[in-house]
Amino acid sequence: MISVVIPTYNSERTLEMCLESIVNQDYPKEKIEIIIADGGSTDRTLEIARKYTDKIINNRLKTGEAGKAVGIKHAKGDIIALIDSDNILPTRNWLRRMIKPFEDVEIAGAEPLYYTYRKQDGYITRYCALIGMNDPLCLFIGNYDRYNLLTGKWTGLKVKQEDKGEYLKIELDERAIPTIGANGFLIRREMLEKCSIGDYLFDIDVVYELVKQSYNKFAKVKVGIVHIFSGNISTFVRKQRRRIKDYAYYRELGLRKYPWSSVSKGKLLKFISYTVFTLPLLVQAMRGYMKKPDIAWFFHIPACWTTLIVYALGNIQNYLFGVEPEDRNMWSI
Repeated sequence: MISVVIPTYNSERTLEMCLESIVNQDYPKEKIEIIIADGGSTDRTLEIARKYTDKIINNRLKTGEAGKAVGIKHAKGDIIALIDSDNILPTRNWLRRMIKPFEDVEIAGAEPLYYTYRKQDGYITRYCALIGMNDPLCLFIGNYDRYNLLTGKWTGLKVKQEDKGEYLKIELDERAIPTIGANGFLIRREMLEKCSIGDYLFDIDVVYELVKQSYNKFAKVKVGIVHIFSGNISTFVRKQRRRIKDYAYYRELGLRKYPWSSVSKGKLLKFISYTVFTLPLLVQAMRGYMKKPDIAWFFHIPACWTTLIVYALGNIQNYLFGVEPEDRNMWSI
């Protein structure tokens, strides 16, 4: 059985599309259970969820990471699929293709190689699909995990990989792990049980724990997944602020494990210099546009500037006033 765990919080804009794409899979319905871990939605999220499943769990801590943690505790499947409420499975055979690598007993988990690009999506969603990440800083430090049209790679890190036809079998090193673990990540239940998951499941930390225990084989399946980035630049600002505040807060509590502090200072300096001078960002955007014409490429400039400013101010605020998580009240997808 496959247990699909979906954390939600005011997700009415995208949840129905997500759930429709799951129930329409050409996979035996009796072998799929859908678990919704809701953080107290005040919109139509629960109404939508009840049309597709009766397994709706209360996520008292609201965050997506807490929702995943509580959801897997109620899962019965041998394979856990971590799918976000803003994900859409783009093809009916998605699940069949994603579970194929698990025929190899060495494979601990699998995730899609691509973010699916769709012309009808908003400009930020298209931009993220084109560069294969939701945070442009990852482009510079190299730890992205989806195919990037600009670089022609799925990650900028050195990762051992073997082409198995339908997927890449990869071997990870604990010193350099791409941001694997979200947006369509499938993992063996027995692997999750080897990790120290309490009230929160942090994606890359789970992978880091497994790699440290020598469970370091994963699959990048040659399929895509839609990741809808609803909203505009203000939503982008909010999500970047959430990243920096939440990471600092949970690190302070000793709950984060992957050593982000080991990120190359030279690569970080490159991001800062490219952003400050701006012209290098414009060159990158133009290179991308030449590969696939779409004005969404030019969101790269405000995306980098926003990230630089929000992360800088966030670190200053954390230093001066202490760390606290982002307030989720009244949030929506």
